[in-house]
Amino acid sequence: MRKSSFWIAALRKKFLFQLLVLGSVVSVASSAQEAASWHDLSKHKVQFVTVEDGVRLEVLDWGGTGRPVVLLAGLGSTAHVFDGFAEKLTGSYHVYGITRRGYGASSQPKSGYTEQRRVEDDLRVFDALGLANPVVAGHSVAGHELSQLGIHHHERVAGLVYLDALNDGVDDYSEYDALCAKLPKAMQQRLSPAPSDLSSFEAFTNWRARTDGIPVPESELRNEFAENPDGSVGSYKAPGYVSEAIMNGDHKHDYSQIRVPVLAFVGYPELPQDQIEKNHLTNTADHIVVEAVFGTYVGMTKNRIKRINRAAGGARVPKNWRAST
Repeated sequence: MRKSSFWIAALRKKFLFQLLVLGSVVSVASSAQEAASWHDLSKHKVQFVTVEDGVRLEVLDWGGTGRPVVLLAGLGSTAHVFDGFAEKLTGSYHVYGITRRGYGASSQPKSGYTEQRRVEDDLRVFDALGLANPVVAGHSVAGHELSQLGIHHHERVAGLVYLDALNDGVDDYSEYDALCAKLPKAMQQRLSPAPSDLSSFEAFTNWRARTDGIPVPESELRNEFAENPDGSVGSYKAPGYVSEAIMNGDHKHDYSQIRVPVLAFVGYPELPQDQIEKNHLTNTADHIVVEAVFGTYVGMTKNRIKRINRAAGGARVPKNWRAST
């Protein structure tokens, strides 16, 4: 799954959309406690499942009754990204989240990051927890795991929910990337936090909410980043080879071979006029590029929808959904 710099900058913003499609958005309030006394307030149980010799995965269990639902996070995130939200589903489902290998509290082996191995990890968790035919919902790069499950292990799952996760190896990003390279530099660069924004996880959580337009749980950020002795935000925990290994590979899937029901939600970037206004663009040439980038991305998205609609198990793609900002 390719991502241009423009796409990477927008990725976190679009996660609000994925929360909306599963139910409702939860405003995550940062804890006012000092770092030394902070604790995760999400109502989940934490356990670890061994999926391979020397490799164990963190699994969150939010409880609930009904069919099991398993949540898979996007690239770089852990299952804690669903903290505060997953509880909203427990009235109808028993909700679990898996932190894939390489991230958070899960093991960080040097190998095992192919999508086939990651799916095997998921199946080992299903076995360990006794999950029979769960619905599996995944964001972003988790779409590769969903496709593998639906094509090669369809007897193990009841259905798949793609949360803006239809990017596939068949996508051609060449035109899109070329257009993104013509965007104003300010739109291509992600804002960096000031030292004050990194002084504590509470400050960092607030900065992320202001910058990305979404409330990322503080528990997620604490699982992504180390904490310095003074309580400030430290370095990113996951080794660089993890995301690189996950992104490598073919990642092409024949969606027509997916044999379980599919629900796919697709988000779009901000409308061109909104991007132009927010970035204070007055140059007509910049307006044209912004509109071209948007149009190209919409065209690519429509092609993804056509592909997923061929799923043998049937697919539904709700219309008129848009990523909130």
